[in-house]
Amino acid sequence: MRLVLDKITKRFNEKEVLRGVEQRFEQGKIYGLLGRNGAGKTTLFNCISGEVKLDGGSALLELDGTTRELREQDVGYVYSLPILPEFLTGYEFVKFFIDINRRQQLHIDLTIDQYFDMMSMAEEERHRLIKGYSHGMKNKLQMLLFLITKPPVILLDEPLTSFDVIVALEMKKLLREMKHNHILIFSTHILQLASDLCDELVVLNNGQLESVSPELLHSPEFEQSIIKLLKDENHVERS
Repeated sequence: MRLVLDKITKRFNEKEVLRGVEQRFEQGKIYGLLGRNGAGKTTLFNCISGEVKLDGGSALLELDGTTRELREQDVGYVYSLPILPEFLTGYEFVKFFIDINRRQQLHIDLTIDQYFDMMSMAEEERHRLIKGYSHGMKNKLQMLLFLITKPPVILLDEPLTSFDVIVALEMKKLLREMKHNHILIFSTHILQLASDLCDELVVLNNGQLESVSPELLHSPEFEQSIIKLLKDENHVERS
């Protein structure tokens, strides 16, 4: 399975944020997306997920020997600011989510409690209102939904920055397990996290993606090489 970005362009008024982005992402790998503030990382995710319309190019999914346009249901998007119904408990929300997807003929493998167990969410946490969840807890709940629906592509916008050390370690383990059945791409500003978790890195700079050599990931020159790649006197922050 492969996600192919083919000459994606996106403009907001006079600002050309994405300039013919081309890249291939494969199942079985965790990709880190690096870029300065305003480089267009969130815009790229929004284009892939269908949140915003492309001005040009396409996002394609190669699956089972066929190539087709990427569909909205193919993508799971873990937002940096989770959007969840805070008037429900975590358990109520997951039950509702599973009931809806069962009506759409989705095969559900586990019970609600088994999914919560996979996310290491304690019994009392499951039955608290989402309104009382921490930012990290809300992100875990988002991740749980994708364990249920199993979208081919999962995008994570700064997924681990809101977790404490223990939960972050649990989430890293989960992501490493999930990569075998998904294409995982996450954006981050933390170079150490990218080096520790990712199989490959791509850098978004001046509206285009550039792959980073895998050999560079664990080399002593890693941080300086990335900084040099991102350092651009003509860089202007984009909305």
